[in-house]
Amino acid sequence: MNSQDLNKTRRSILKTAAAATAVGVVPGLQSVVWASGSDKPELEEVKIGFIPLTDCASVVMASVLGFDKKYGIKIVPTKEASWAGVRDKLVNGDLHMAHVLYGLIYGVQMGIGGPKKDMAVLMNLNHNGQAITLSKALADKKAVDGASLAKLMGSDKREYTFAQTFPTGTHAMWIYYWLSTYGINPMKDAKVITVPPPQMVANMRVGNMDGFCVGEPWNHRAIMDGIGVTAATTQEIWKDHPEKVLGCTDEFVKKYPNTARAVVMAILEAGKWIDAGLQNKLKMAETIAAKSYVNTGVDAINQRILGRYQNGLGKTWDDPNHMKFYNDGVVNFPYLSDGMWFMTQHKRWGLLKDHPDYLAVAKQVNKIDLYKQAASALNVPIPKDVMRTSKMIDGVVWDGKDPRKYADGFKIKA
Repeated sequence: MNSQDLNKTRRSILKTAAAATAVGVVPGLQSVVWASGSDKPELEEVKIGFIPLTDCASVVMASVLGFDKKYGIKIVPTKEASWAGVRDKLVNGDLHMAHVLYGLIYGVQMGIGGPKKDMAVLMNLNHNGQAITLSKALADKKAVDGASLAKLMGSDKREYTFAQTFPTGTHAMWIYYWLSTYGINPMKDAKVITVPPPQMVANMRVGNMDGFCVGEPWNHRAIMDGIGVTAATTQEIWKDHPEKVLGCTDEFVKKYPNTARAVVMAILEAGKWIDAGLQNKLKMAETIAAKSYVNTGVDAINQRILGRYQNGLGKTWDDPNHMKFYNDGVVNFPYLSDGMWFMTQHKRWGLLKDHPDYLAVAKQVNKIDLYKQAASALNVPIPKDVMRTSKMIDGVVWDGKDPRKYADGFKIKA
């Protein structure tokens, strides 16, 4: 068989594999597809770091449900204590990949979030599903949302402390954007500290902060423990915002491209499985609540993943824009404009001293071609445009067309 015929055969088998994913593992198929030829993953085991958060679910479920085996790899989820730890292990090669903050990857890329190293975003893992929690002590003083918090801070003068999870990360950017929308400058009007996600509730319990932004289940956990209230969800700040990504070093992608593509395919399947229905979501909650993963009660996870919210003060609502892992393939595409947005905020808050070449950096970091290969093999829809348009909580529209003007256009900035 000549090389042209071999490539045709391989493409045919890939199409068969993609069709099979809709119904589950076809016995023996992965050995046909991945055991030989240029598509075979270079690594058999892939260590993927994660932080105990609900949005690690697609990485965990890809391993637990065996989606990884279909593509000739074994995903080894590795529980980490902090985002700084994830960063260091990625950079040092102790982890192959990670469930990681979008802004952390860009912070390392730009040399503002630790050691400078070329990094890669392989795919989005989820949209939405984070929140801003204010302490019960603030709520008792009628500060329960952005407007009432600003009013209290204006009348009751003292040092207010807010926590995020990593200086260049998503949670920092969400809480800064939210505070500034209500006239609070996070760099001048408050003290901002960094706390690892699983430690947020314990720190609020002992009075170390007035509020925090973190992923679930820790916002709902604060309500269950009677120490905090939900002041805002991050989807209120930016509907369908990018959140965690599958990240690694650029060096890893270049050295192990087949492995990277295989992991993306396995996690795409896992995300699709999670979003497929109620029973899958509940099974996911039950799985990741275990001590080896998030280490909390199932009841801390299984409401907000269905969009069932309460604020801790008697208000309940159903939010259609809750955490999504696939959403008919809409979630996972690594839009260039998403990566660029984080850099505009890093510039806004003085983390970047000068404007970078926003588009060029995003093209380097976000591995769109590799994602398209994986998505195409699974018949996952691919958007026509690498940019998207979003309207934020303050009414400002972000479309990626003029990032310099956008970054400089905010009234409140560093």
